[in-house]
Amino acid sequence: MKEAPATGAAASLDIEDLPGVGPTTADKLREAGYLTIESIATATPTDLAESAEIGESTAKKMIKAAREIADIGGFRTGQDVFEQRKLIRKLKTFVPDFDALLGGGMETQAITETYGEFGSGKSQIVHQMAVNVQVPEELGGLNGSAIYIDTENTFRPERIEQMVEGLSFPDNPEYERPPVEEFLANVHVARAHTSDHQMLLMDTARELAAELKTSDKPVRLFIIDSLTAHFRAEYAGRGTLAPRQQKLNKHMHELFKL
Repeated sequence: MKEAPATGAAASLDIEDLPGVGPTTADKLREAGYLTIESIATATPTDLAESAEIGESTAKKMIKAAREIADIGGFRTGQDVFEQRKLIRKLKTFVPDFDALLGGGMETQAITETYGEFGSGKSQIVHQMAVNVQVPEELGGLNGSAIYIDTENTFRPERIEQMVEGLSFPDNPEYERPPVEEFLANVHVARAHTSDHQMLLMDTARELAAELKTSDKPVRLFIIDSLTAHFRAEYAGRGTLAPRQQKLNKHMHELFKL
């Protein structure tokens, strides 16, 4: 699960506000997946120069300006980090003992991995979280929507329906559960057929999240089920371990920047 909303000055600025970024350059940057000040601030000069078709020196100036606006790249005190940690929210599983083990639920602004044997319930957990994320915050949700990249054809809307019908909050009888159709409408699903397609869908997901940012249900949960299936199938054997790991690391890096 990953949630990293823009904060501070960067939240109110568009990439056109950066020096040297006009409408044409901005369009090229967005096409390459650079939708926010933060994404430019964490880019490399080489990647940014190639994406926007600009000189590397211009890209460096652009990145420097973005880092100053987004307050990225410098040292902070432990107190600053402590204050930022207070902004982290928890998405409950609604299994009390499990939530207690997780310190109150799954953290926002973080990647949470679930693993286990075939049939152990990994997909069931992410289906449940796609439902829970839509519940109001005061009940343990995040009042948001979910993006679900399905790599193994495991998404089942029927299961979402069953989980929605099973939602119950005895301590909050005033909560009126929305219809199942509304829950399903707030789960945005894409089927990934290869590892390259899976990585390409990251850009589409980033664009969708940007579109929904000011809606009633902004994206609060990003699911990939499963992360490594295509990579294992396409890169078999010891000889392909290094390129597989490099590609997977790049994929994880892009996921963390969402």
